[in-house]
Amino acid sequence: MTIGFGFDVHPLVKQRKLILGGVEIPFAKGLKGHSDADVLLHAIGDAILGALGEGDLGRHFPGTDPRYKDISSLILLREIHKRAQKKGYKVKHLDSTIVAEKPKLMEYIHEMKIKIAAILEVKNDRINVKATTTEGLGFTGRGEGIAAYAVVLLEKRRR
Repeated sequence: MTIGFGFDVHPLVKQRKLILGGVEIPFAKGLKGHSDADVLLHAIGDAILGALGEGDLGRHFPGTDPRYKDISSLILLREIHKRAQKKGYKVKHLDSTIVAEKPKLMEYIHEMKIKIAAILEVKNDRINVKATTTEGLGFTGRGEGIAAYAVVLLEKRRR
C-alpha cells in the first residue's frame, strides 16, 4: 500500500461556474483557473500522484497548455486514475475536505461521491467527502477562495 496527500486552492471570481467534485453548484461566483478549477478533484488528483511518487497536477497538466483550458477536472482525474492502474494500483480509500465559508455544500456531497467513485472505479463507501468552514478566518473565511485537502490510500493489485 502507498499513501498520498493533496491540497489545492483557487480564488473565487464572478462570471465563472462553481464546480466542486464534478458537480455544478449554484453560486454567484466560481473558481478562477486554467481548467474548471475544481479544487476538490485537483486535491484528489495530487494525492494519487503523490502516492505514485509522480509529482503534482501542474507537472502533468500545465496551466500554460491550451489543451487544458476550461477542461473538466473529471477528465484529468480519469487520466490520473489510468496512470495508477498502469502502475498496478487501485484506490483503497479516499478522505477529503472542502474548506469554504459559502456556499453550504451538504446537499451536493452525495453526488460528488458518486462522480468520484465512478471515475476511480470504487464503491461509494470508499470515498469520503466533507465540507467545513474556517469560522470567518483567513481567505476562505472572507469568501475570497475555496481550498480542498485529500488523502488517498492506494493498494497494489493482486495478479
